[in-house]
Amino acid sequence: MRTTILPACILAALVTTGAAQAPMKLVGKMECAKPEPNYMVTVADTAKHAMSLGMVKCTWLEGTIGGERLKDEVDTFASDATGNSSNDRGYGVGSVGNGDKYFIHFKGTSTLRDNAPVSADCTWKFTGGTGKLSAIKGKGTCKGTFQPDGKAVWEIKGEYQLAPPAAN
Repeated sequence: MRTTILPACILAALVTTGAAQAPMKLVGKMECAKPEPNYMVTVADTAKHAMSLGMVKCTWLEGTIGGERLKDEVDTFASDATGNSSNDRGYGVGSVGNGDKYFIHFKGTSTLRDNAPVSADCTWKFTGGTGKLSAIKGKGTCKGTFQPDGKAVWEIKGEYQLAPPAAN
């Protein structure tokens, strides 16, 4: 009888662990304020070449991670713009409803009109977090649409994995 129960318990533990490690979908939407601060310096090598450094505060309108509602995010970015496009990269620190934080790295391109962004595409990946999100892994894509006042709305898609729960 014991040999039957032990393998059944081990199988149940493996199934539970495997399910906890399965990738979860992330679909969300966030709204970002105008970047503040936002520093720009022209580069004198060609017309319409500039580099910028900025920070933007965002609020999640939709989305969850690990059953927790996404709350807010602060992104710090650098852009290298020439003509009507820019190459962008940066880092984000966000929080969820229970106060845990996640960290991301992103990179992408923006389309500019009259030296202001109108749309953007990017890829992102988790680089860590705190609490329940401390071992988060995952990646995805984002698409942004900018308003004339500098605000933006981002559609975020991807997948992630959380660390399996600790054994008692």
